Amino acid sequence: MTQPAPYPPVQQEAPTQPRNGFGTTGFTLGLVGLVLSPIPLIGFVAWPLVILGLIFAALGLSRVSKGAATNKGLSIAGIVTSIVGLIVCIVWVTVINKAVNDVREEANQPTTVVYEVTGDATDVSIDYTTFGETTTSDSETAATLPWTKEVQTKGLLTGGSLIVTTGDGGGSATCKVTVNGTVAKTSTARGPFAIADCTGF
Repeated sequence: MTQPAPYPPVQQEAPTQPRNGFGTTGFTLGLVGLVLSPIPLIGFVAWPLVILGLIFAALGLSRVSKGAATNKGLSIAGIVTSIVGLIVCIVWVTVINKAVNDVREEANQPTTVVYEVTGDATDVSIDYTTFGETTTSDSETAATLPWTKEVQTKGLLTGGSLIVTTGDGGGSATCKVTVNGTVAKTSTARGPFAIADCTGF
């Protein structure tokens, strides 16, 4: 009697390893981006990190939904940290843009400089210079005081000078520089050929 052939052994498939790489990568990138995002200048590096973190974490969550990955919590955490980091980056860009615009607006505002010389000296030599977007310089002689000159310059005022020299008759002379209504410099000289120097305001 012929024995029936034995059934071949059943091959058991090896268990499939979960594909958790996307979720883990997304969380790592999102976390690093979130940590770097509030730091000035360095925070610009956070932009690509949080964007890539969001993409990888979303792909990781997609794998979890298909049963190919098991790190659902880590993928969700990656999405959250990436979104928060992205929000911080956007806030920083908004703040920086506002600061730059404020500086530009200030630079475009006109600056009023008033040069004044008072006293009892006669034949006074007056030299004044204004450094701004453009430089203006002039010299005058005042037979008697007081003397006043108003100069307007556009852009940020970087400095200037007002130098007053009394004549051979002596007397006193006081120079004063006012910038946008605020006294920036004052000085007094007495005697013949004395110098009142209002430089460096």
